[in-house]
Amino acid sequence: MASQSNSASIYDFTVKDARGKDVDLSIYKGKVLLIVNVASQCGLTNSNYTELSQLYEKYKNQGLEILAFPCNQFGAQEPGSNEEIVEFACTRFKAEYPIFDKVDVNGDNAAPIYKYLKSSKGGLFGDSIKWNFSKFLVDKEGKVVDRYAPTTSPLSIEKDVKKLLGIA
Repeated sequence: MASQSNSASIYDFTVKDARGKDVDLSIYKGKVLLIVNVASQCGLTNSNYTELSQLYEKYKNQGLEILAFPCNQFGAQEPGSNEEIVEFACTRFKAEYPIFDKVDVNGDNAAPIYKYLKSSKGGLFGDSIKWNFSKFLVDKEGKVVDRYAPTTSPLSIEKDVKKLLGIA
């Protein structure tokens, strides 16, 4: 696992998928990534999952990947097992994008990928992730180019996604 200090891009990380298998993020080289910490029982769940699926459906064949990382650090709104989370997202919201292992995004046990994301693009109130559905936009070179608040609608960042995909 790459540590935050020597990581030059998102591609230096290996994460666990929802089944516990290692996924080397370098498989996404050349793609635009939207990385989101998700939760099943949040007030933002319906709108975010719905719009993430719409965005993915529209741009997956043009180079967009959405990487969803379940997190239970905000109001314990993601209490389920990985299997339950995948079932929920895929059945209720037709999520076709990858859903990874449940992670911490803040604190001493924060996943290394989240330490990297936060160090690349601090938020309005410092580095910590404030709530479910914080979004990081990563360009085709694996660099974090933008960060969006939990309340930012996925469809409202479509123009930024299109720009990075080269279809603006």
